[in-house]
Amino acid sequence: MTPISIIIPCYNGAATLARALQSCLIQPQAAQIIVVDDGSGDASADIVTYCKTVDPRVDLLKMPSNGGAARARNWGAMHARHDLLAFLDADDEYLPGALAAASAFLTQNPAEISVRLDVEYTDFPAELTGHPDFAKHAATLSNTVPSSLIIRRAGYAALGGFPMDDAFRRIGGEDGAFSWALREIFGNRRLADAKRVRMHYHAGIHAERYFRIALGLQKPSPADVADAFHVSKQFLDTARAGIAHLRAANVTA
Repeated sequence: MTPISIIIPCYNGAATLARALQSCLIQPQAAQIIVVDDGSGDASADIVTYCKTVDPRVDLLKMPSNGGAARARNWGAMHARHDLLAFLDADDEYLPGALAAASAFLTQNPAEISVRLDVEYTDFPAELTGHPDFAKHAATLSNTVPSSLIIRRAGYAALGGFPMDDAFRRIGGEDGAFSWALREIFGNRRLADAKRVRMHYHAGIHAERYFRIALGLQKPSPADVADAFHVSKQFLDTARAGIAHLRAANVTA
């Protein structure tokens, strides 16, 4: 069994955090569960503190102020003790056997840097799920959302972690930029044989905006699209350059 460190960024996630934590605790491969409280004003930290008394695998890190999910994930990853990292959002959950499947895949495929899990989208509006192209775009989103990702620490570090450009905090998309760089440099394999992550719908969720735009039900701002492409391409180019320098370096064991 390959141990995995799970990082959960949490901002005012008290309503769903216990569910997310429970879904981690039933995974035998979850050797460390780090919740990064990103300046919450609710009972999120209290929930983590209680869970830590029940299961020592749970850790709490507190950010001094809200800095966004990417910053929280990167801070959590710096405190991870294991070579496989998983990222679960506080309003998502793992299904039973999720991390076992990821661990088995990465053990059997040592040349693969990461693997994605297929996502089940629960309680999303019928207007979206009933669309004939929903399944196609659901698969695309499963290749992008952080909750689907299990990655080797070395690969995550080589990419520089999740991008923290201020533009992403305004328009979202840092997970898309990370996925783009991961796919272009290392590949972005996904286990599509079963649903292993559950994303629950709630008003304002970024996934709804993605689906509405992808399905032609909503028009994005041209300026936002241009900004997202610019900062995402910048992240990809920086990651490529960094990895090229690593490969060219005379590194000795």
